[in-house]
Amino acid sequence: MIKIVAVGKIKEKALKELIAEYSKRLSGYTALQIEEVSDEATLQGNSEAQNEIVRKKEGERILARIKEKEYVILLDLKGKMLDSVSFAEKLDSLFTGGNSDITFVIGGSLGVSPEVKARADYLWKLSDLTFPHALVRVILLEQIYRAYRIQRGEPYHK
Repeated sequence: MIKIVAVGKIKEKALKELIAEYSKRLSGYTALQIEEVSDEATLQGNSEAQNEIVRKKEGERILARIKEKEYVILLDLKGKMLDSVSFAEKLDSLFTGGNSDITFVIGGSLGVSPEVKARADYLWKLSDLTFPHALVRVILLEQIYRAYRIQRGEPYHK
């Protein structure tokens, strides 16, 4: 099973439609669960101490959604970048290695708490580019879908 735990709600209709489309496509390959945790209000003038409180509160909500047996992949700027084929191979090796429950974590706009990072089994960097968090969900779902297609040798544009 694939689970995505993400901070914040998707508000944009177009992104909701894309998420629904990729969720539907993935249903032929795996069980998928998307869990949203509420985000904390952040202000531009917040001190680092205030930002740490935000990360801690959001982190507690994230960790409450992760079970002990789940393999956790945290999307993180300091993670390892993988191309689509390497990502497909990573997922395949996890599944064949006995990790049947994989959870992806998308933190809030300020990142995640040290506790969430410590819980992660793998840090994955999607890109050197910066994306809105809502769009990251779509990109993540598309890459998971692409990975399943690659694993099965099914056609998918490059």
